[in-house]
Amino acid sequence: MEDISQLIKEAKPLYFARKKRRRQIKTSLAVLTVVLGLGWFYPQSVEVYYDLDSEVYQTVNGSVIEDMGLPVDDFGLLMVS
Repeated sequence: MEDISQLIKEAKPLYFARKKRRRQIKTSLAVLTVVLGLGWFYPQSVEVYYDLDSEVYQTVNGSVIEDMGLPVDDFGLLMVS
């Protein structure tokens, strides 16, 4: 009987350490799954690359400064009083 008690005393910390480790692994996997799931449902916004054609079109057909409501001269440049 004493041998069994001694074996239980030796195995008890190992059992709880293994149980704690498994719980940590399960928690980590759950957090990783949630993070990846949120990334899949709410993807990052796609970067819009600089479009030179639209900039040229806008420059040729009007002034950005004028569109902002600031005073401009005949060339579409900002007028300074």
